[in-house]
Amino acid sequence: MSNRSNTTTLNPTVALPALIWARLLKTCGWLHKKGYLQGVFWAIMVCCVSSCNDTLTKFAGSRLEGLQVAFFRFFFSMLTLLPFMLYKGAHVFKTPRPSFHSLRAILGYAAVVCWCTGVAITPLSAVSLLAQTVPLFVLPMAFLILREKVGWQRVMATLAGFIGILVTLQSPERSTSFLSFTELNIGAIWLIAAALSFAASDILNKIMVGHEEHPLTMLFYFAAGTTLIGIVPAWLVWQTPTLSEVFWLFCLGGGANLILYCLIKAFTATDISALTPYRYVELLVASSFGFVLFGEVPTIMTLMGAAIIVPATLTIAVYEVRVQKSER
Repeated sequence: MSNRSNTTTLNPTVALPALIWARLLKTCGWLHKKGYLQGVFWAIMVCCVSSCNDTLTKFAGSRLEGLQVAFFRFFFSMLTLLPFMLYKGAHVFKTPRPSFHSLRAILGYAAVVCWCTGVAITPLSAVSLLAQTVPLFVLPMAFLILREKVGWQRVMATLAGFIGILVTLQSPERSTSFLSFTELNIGAIWLIAAALSFAASDILNKIMVGHEEHPLTMLFYFAAGTTLIGIVPAWLVWQTPTLSEVFWLFCLGGGANLILYCLIKAFTATDISALTPYRYVELLVASSFGFVLFGEVPTIMTLMGAAIIVPATLTIAVYEVRVQKSER
Protein backbone atom coordinates (compact mmCIF):
# COMPACT_ATOMS: atom_id res chain seq x y z
CA MET A 1 0.00 0.00 0.00
CA SER A 2 2.83 2.33 0.90
CA ASN A 3 4.79 1.48 -2.28
CA ARG A 4 1.72 2.06 -4.44
CA SER A 5 1.26 5.50 -2.87
CA ASN A 6 4.90 6.43 -3.50
CA THR A 7 4.62 5.28 -7.09
CA THR A 8 1.62 7.54 -7.64
CA THR A 9 3.45 10.49 -6.09
CA LEU A 10 6.46 10.04 -8.37
CA ASN A 11 4.37 9.53 -11.52
CA PRO A 12 5.72 12.07 -14.07
CA THR A 13 2.26 12.77 -15.48
CA VAL A 14 1.23 14.07 -12.05
CA ALA A 15 4.50 15.48 -10.73
CA LEU A 16 5.53 17.50 -13.80
CA PRO A 17 2.37 19.69 -14.05
CA ALA A 18 2.47 20.23 -10.28
CA LEU A 19 6.13 21.30 -10.48
CA ILE A 20 5.42 23.69 -13.39
CA TRP A 21 2.46 25.20 -11.51
CA ALA A 22 4.57 25.68 -8.36
CA ARG A 23 7.34 27.39 -10.35
CA LEU A 24 4.77 29.62 -12.09
CA LEU A 25 3.28 30.72 -8.78
CA LYS A 26 6.76 31.43 -7.40
CA THR A 27 7.64 33.52 -10.48
CA CYS A 28 4.38 35.49 -10.26
CA GLY A 29 5.07 36.19 -6.60
CA TRP A 30 8.56 37.45 -7.46
CA LEU A 31 7.24 39.79 -10.15
CA HIS A 32 4.93 41.53 -7.69
CA LYS A 33 7.74 42.32 -5.23
CA LYS A 34 9.70 45.58 -5.15
CA GLY A 35 13.17 45.56 -6.70
CA TYR A 36 15.29 46.79 -9.57
CA LEU A 37 15.01 43.60 -11.67
CA GLN A 38 11.24 43.55 -11.25
CA GLY A 39 11.11 47.18 -12.37
CA VAL A 40 13.22 46.38 -15.43
CA PHE A 41 10.89 43.49 -16.32
CA TRP A 42 7.77 45.67 -16.19
CA ALA A 43 9.53 48.52 -18.07
CA ILE A 44 10.44 46.15 -20.89
CA MET A 45 6.86 44.84 -20.88
CA VAL A 46 5.68 48.45 -21.41
CA CYS A 47 7.93 48.68 -24.49
CA CYS A 48 6.72 45.35 -25.88
CA VAL A 49 3.01 46.06 -25.34
CA SER A 50 3.40 49.58 -26.79
CA SER A 51 5.03 48.17 -29.92
CA CYS A 52 2.29 45.52 -30.18
CA ASN A 53 -0.35 48.23 -29.90
CA ASP A 54 1.32 50.28 -32.64
CA THR A 55 1.41 47.16 -34.81
CA LEU A 56 -2.30 46.52 -34.18
CA THR A 57 -3.02 50.18 -35.04
CA LYS A 58 -1.13 49.74 -38.30
CA PHE A 59 -3.10 46.59 -39.15
CA ALA A 60 -6.46 48.19 -38.32
CA GLY A 61 -5.53 51.50 -39.96
CA SER A 62 -4.64 49.90 -43.27
CA ARG A 63 -8.34 50.05 -44.23
CA LEU A 64 -10.18 51.96 -41.48
CA GLU A 65 -9.80 55.70 -40.92
CA GLY A 66 -7.86 56.98 -37.90
CA LEU A 67 -11.05 58.51 -36.45
CA GLN A 68 -12.70 55.10 -36.40
CA VAL A 69 -9.66 53.28 -35.02
CA ALA A 70 -9.36 55.83 -32.21
CA PHE A 71 -13.06 55.47 -31.32
CA PHE A 72 -12.85 51.69 -31.04
CA ARG A 73 -9.65 51.91 -29.02
CA PHE A 74 -11.40 54.12 -26.46
CA PHE A 75 -14.61 52.10 -26.54
CA PHE A 76 -12.94 48.75 -25.87
CA SER A 77 -10.65 50.37 -23.30
CA MET A 78 -13.76 51.52 -21.42
CA LEU A 79 -15.39 48.07 -21.67
CA THR A 80 -12.32 46.28 -20.31
CA LEU A 81 -12.12 48.76 -17.41
CA LEU A 82 -15.77 48.51 -16.42
CA PRO A 83 -15.49 45.16 -14.52
CA PHE A 84 -12.68 46.59 -12.37
CA MET A 85 -14.74 49.70 -11.65
CA LEU A 86 -17.73 47.61 -10.59
CA TYR A 87 -15.49 45.42 -8.43
CA LYS A 88 -14.03 48.43 -6.61
CA GLY A 89 -17.43 49.91 -5.85
CA ALA A 90 -19.44 53.08 -6.37
CA HIS A 91 -16.84 55.38 -4.81
CA VAL A 92 -14.51 55.13 -7.83
CA PHE A 93 -17.26 56.55 -10.07
CA LYS A 94 -17.40 59.74 -7.98
CA THR A 95 -15.21 62.70 -8.90
CA PRO A 96 -15.19 66.33 -7.72
CA ARG A 97 -13.47 67.48 -10.94
CA PRO A 98 -15.64 66.68 -13.99
CA SER A 99 -14.23 69.68 -15.88
CA PHE A 100 -10.68 68.28 -15.59
CA HIS A 101 -11.84 64.91 -16.91
CA SER A 102 -13.58 66.64 -19.83
CA LEU A 103 -10.42 68.54 -20.76
CA ARG A 104 -8.33 65.35 -20.47
CA ALA A 105 -10.77 63.58 -22.78
CA ILE A 106 -10.53 66.34 -25.41
CA LEU A 107 -6.72 66.35 -25.32
CA GLY A 108 -6.54 62.56 -25.26
CA TYR A 109 -8.92 62.21 -28.19
CA ALA A 110 -6.91 64.65 -30.28
CA ALA A 111 -3.66 62.86 -29.34
CA VAL A 112 -4.84 59.35 -30.21
CA VAL A 113 -6.54 60.40 -33.46
CA CYS A 114 -3.29 62.04 -34.59
CA TRP A 115 -1.34 59.02 -33.37
CA CYS A 116 -3.53 56.46 -35.18
CA THR A 117 -3.38 58.52 -38.39
CA GLY A 118 0.40 58.84 -38.19
CA VAL A 119 1.08 55.20 -37.28
CA ALA A 120 -0.90 53.97 -40.30
CA ILE A 121 1.48 55.71 -42.76
CA THR A 122 4.80 55.79 -40.85
CA PRO A 123 7.42 53.04 -40.31
CA LEU A 124 7.27 51.62 -36.77
CA SER A 125 10.89 52.57 -36.07
CA ALA A 126 10.06 56.26 -36.63
CA VAL A 127 6.82 55.87 -34.64
CA SER A 128 8.73 54.55 -31.64
CA LEU A 129 11.37 57.28 -31.94
CA LEU A 130 8.83 60.10 -32.01
CA ALA A 131 7.03 58.55 -29.02
CA GLN A 132 10.16 59.39 -27.01
CA THR A 133 9.76 63.11 -27.76
CA VAL A 134 6.88 63.71 -25.32
CA PRO A 135 9.26 64.81 -22.49
CA LEU A 136 10.67 67.48 -24.81
CA PHE A 137 7.23 69.09 -25.02
CA VAL A 138 6.45 68.54 -21.34
CA LEU A 139 9.41 70.67 -20.24
CA PRO A 140 8.35 74.05 -21.72
CA MET A 141 4.74 73.39 -20.68
CA ALA A 142 5.82 72.65 -17.11
CA PHE A 143 7.69 75.97 -17.09
CA LEU A 144 4.78 77.98 -18.52
CA ILE A 145 1.85 76.29 -16.77
CA LEU A 146 3.21 74.77 -13.56
CA ARG A 147 5.90 77.45 -13.05
CA GLU A 148 8.55 74.77 -12.51
CA LYS A 149 12.21 75.83 -12.48
CA VAL A 150 14.08 74.86 -15.63
CA GLY A 151 17.89 74.72 -15.60
CA TRP A 152 20.04 75.58 -18.59
CA GLN A 153 21.00 71.90 -18.95
CA ARG A 154 17.40 70.94 -19.61
CA VAL A 155 16.95 73.88 -21.97
CA MET A 156 19.98 72.86 -24.07
CA ALA A 157 18.93 69.20 -24.13
CA THR A 158 15.40 70.19 -25.17
CA LEU A 159 16.68 72.40 -28.00
CA ALA A 160 18.88 69.54 -29.22
CA GLY A 161 15.86 67.23 -29.09
CA PHE A 162 13.84 69.63 -31.23
CA ILE A 163 16.65 69.65 -33.81
CA GLY A 164 16.37 65.86 -33.86
CA ILE A 165 12.63 66.20 -34.44
CA LEU A 166 13.25 68.53 -37.40
CA VAL A 167 15.60 65.95 -38.90
CA THR A 168 13.07 63.14 -38.43
CA LEU A 169 10.35 65.27 -40.04
CA GLN A 170 12.24 65.29 -43.33
CA SER A 171 10.69 63.09 -45.98
CA PRO A 172 12.85 60.13 -47.13
CA GLU A 173 12.01 61.14 -50.73
CA ARG A 174 13.22 64.74 -50.30
CA SER A 175 14.94 66.12 -53.40
CA THR A 176 15.70 69.68 -52.26
CA SER A 177 18.07 71.04 -49.63
CA PHE A 178 18.52 69.55 -46.17
CA LEU A 179 15.83 70.54 -43.62
CA SER A 180 13.47 71.52 -46.41
CA PHE A 181 10.00 72.43 -45.14
CA THR A 182 8.39 71.84 -48.54
CA GLU A 183 8.89 68.07 -48.40
CA LEU A 184 8.03 67.04 -44.87
CA ASN A 185 7.15 63.55 -43.68
CA ILE A 186 3.36 63.81 -43.29
CA GLY A 187 3.15 60.78 -40.99
CA ALA A 188 5.79 62.26 -38.68
CA ILE A 189 3.85 65.55 -38.53
CA TRP A 190 0.77 63.68 -37.28
CA LEU A 191 2.91 61.91 -34.65
CA ILE A 192 4.48 65.17 -33.47
CA ALA A 193 1.00 66.68 -33.12
CA ALA A 194 0.07 63.62 -31.05
CA ALA A 195 3.19 64.00 -28.86
CA LEU A 196 2.29 67.64 -28.25
CA SER A 197 -1.24 66.66 -27.16
CA PHE A 198 0.10 63.82 -24.98
CA ALA A 199 2.45 66.29 -23.29
CA ALA A 200 -0.43 68.65 -22.51
CA SER A 201 -2.37 65.68 -21.15
CA ASP A 202 0.60 64.71 -18.95
CA ILE A 203 0.64 68.21 -17.44
CA LEU A 204 -3.06 67.87 -16.64
CA ASN A 205 -2.47 64.37 -15.21
CA LYS A 206 0.21 65.77 -12.93
CA ILE A 207 -2.23 68.39 -11.63
CA MET A 208 -4.92 65.77 -11.01
CA VAL A 209 -2.57 63.32 -9.29
CA GLY A 210 -1.63 66.15 -6.96
CA HIS A 211 -5.32 66.31 -5.98
CA GLU A 212 -5.22 62.55 -5.18
CA GLU A 213 -7.72 61.45 -7.81
CA HIS A 214 -8.10 57.64 -7.90
CA PRO A 215 -6.17 56.10 -10.86
CA LEU A 216 -9.14 53.94 -11.91
CA THR A 217 -11.39 57.01 -11.89
CA MET A 218 -8.94 58.86 -14.14
CA LEU A 219 -8.65 55.91 -16.51
CA PHE A 220 -12.36 55.21 -16.77
CA TYR A 221 -13.54 58.78 -17.32
CA PHE A 222 -10.77 59.31 -19.85
CA ALA A 223 -11.94 56.25 -21.81
CA ALA A 224 -15.64 57.14 -21.41
CA GLY A 225 -15.14 60.80 -22.36
CA THR A 226 -13.06 60.05 -25.44
CA THR A 227 -15.58 57.41 -26.52
CA LEU A 228 -18.42 59.95 -26.37
CA ILE A 229 -16.37 62.55 -28.24
CA GLY A 230 -15.40 60.04 -30.91
CA ILE A 231 -18.88 58.70 -31.77
CA VAL A 232 -19.84 61.37 -34.33
CA PRO A 233 -16.43 61.66 -36.08
CA ALA A 234 -16.25 57.85 -36.37
CA TRP A 235 -19.78 57.74 -37.83
CA LEU A 236 -18.86 60.29 -40.51
CA VAL A 237 -16.10 58.00 -41.87
CA TRP A 238 -17.78 54.73 -40.88
CA GLN A 239 -16.78 51.49 -42.54
CA THR A 240 -18.13 48.28 -41.05
CA PRO A 241 -15.11 46.45 -39.57
CA THR A 242 -14.53 42.80 -40.35
CA LEU A 243 -14.41 40.19 -37.57
CA SER A 244 -10.60 40.16 -37.68
CA GLU A 245 -10.52 43.97 -37.44
CA VAL A 246 -12.89 43.89 -34.44
CA PHE A 247 -10.50 41.45 -32.79
CA TRP A 248 -7.49 43.74 -33.48
CA LEU A 249 -9.42 46.74 -32.15
CA PHE A 250 -10.48 44.89 -28.99
CA CYS A 251 -6.86 43.89 -28.34
CA LEU A 252 -5.88 47.52 -28.98
CA GLY A 253 -8.27 48.77 -26.30
CA GLY A 254 -7.19 46.14 -23.80
CA GLY A 255 -3.54 46.81 -24.64
CA ALA A 256 -3.95 50.50 -23.80
CA ASN A 257 -4.99 49.53 -20.26
CA LEU A 258 -2.25 46.89 -20.04
CA ILE A 259 0.41 49.52 -20.87
CA LEU A 260 -0.69 51.63 -17.93
CA TYR A 261 -0.82 48.58 -15.63
CA CYS A 262 2.76 47.59 -16.52
CA LEU A 263 3.85 51.22 -16.12
CA ILE A 264 2.36 51.42 -12.62
CA LYS A 265 3.99 48.10 -11.66
CA ALA A 266 7.36 49.33 -12.94
CA PHE A 267 7.17 52.60 -11.00
CA THR A 268 6.01 50.73 -7.88
CA ALA A 269 8.94 48.30 -8.07
CA THR A 270 11.76 50.85 -8.27
CA ASP A 271 12.61 54.53 -8.96
CA ILE A 272 11.38 56.01 -12.22
CA SER A 273 14.81 57.43 -12.97
CA ALA A 274 16.40 53.98 -12.82
CA LEU A 275 14.11 52.75 -15.60
CA THR A 276 14.55 55.64 -18.04
CA PRO A 277 17.24 53.94 -20.21
CA TYR A 278 14.96 50.95 -20.79
CA ARG A 279 12.43 53.15 -22.61
CA TYR A 280 14.65 52.83 -25.67
CA VAL A 281 14.14 49.06 -25.83
CA GLU A 282 10.94 50.05 -27.64
CA LEU A 283 13.05 51.35 -30.54
CA LEU A 284 14.55 47.87 -31.02
CA VAL A 285 11.24 46.04 -30.59
CA ALA A 286 9.35 48.38 -32.93
CA SER A 287 12.07 48.24 -35.59
CA SER A 288 12.02 44.42 -35.40
CA PHE A 289 8.22 44.29 -35.74
CA GLY A 290 8.35 46.74 -38.63
CA PHE A 291 11.00 44.73 -40.49
CA VAL A 292 9.46 41.27 -39.92
CA LEU A 293 5.77 42.16 -40.43
CA PHE A 294 5.90 45.05 -42.91
CA GLY A 295 9.36 44.84 -44.48
CA GLU A 296 10.25 48.30 -43.14
CA VAL A 297 13.85 49.49 -42.98
CA PRO A 298 14.67 52.65 -40.92
CA THR A 299 15.44 55.61 -43.19
CA ILE A 300 18.61 57.69 -42.89
CA MET A 301 16.48 60.57 -41.54
CA THR A 302 15.10 58.33 -38.76
CA LEU A 303 18.59 57.13 -37.81
CA MET A 304 19.97 60.67 -37.79
CA GLY A 305 17.03 61.87 -35.71
CA ALA A 306 17.53 59.00 -33.25
CA ALA A 307 21.21 59.94 -32.88
CA ILE A 308 20.07 63.36 -31.61
CA ILE A 309 16.77 62.66 -29.80
CA VAL A 310 17.92 59.67 -27.71
CA PRO A 311 20.94 61.44 -26.10
CA ALA A 312 18.84 64.60 -25.58
CA THR A 313 16.06 62.83 -23.68
CA LEU A 314 18.59 60.76 -21.73
CA THR A 315 20.39 63.97 -20.73
CA ILE A 316 17.13 65.38 -19.38
CA ALA A 317 16.54 62.19 -17.38
CA VAL A 318 20.06 62.21 -15.89
CA TYR A 319 19.71 65.88 -14.98
CA GLU A 320 16.36 65.19 -13.24
CA VAL A 321 17.98 62.43 -11.16
CA ARG A 322 20.77 64.75 -10.03
CA VAL A 323 18.28 67.49 -9.11
CA GLN A 324 16.21 65.04 -7.06
CA LYS A 325 19.30 63.78 -5.22
CA SER A 326 20.48 67.32 -4.43
CA GLU A 327 17.02 68.22 -3.11
CA ARG A 328 17.04 65.18 -0.84
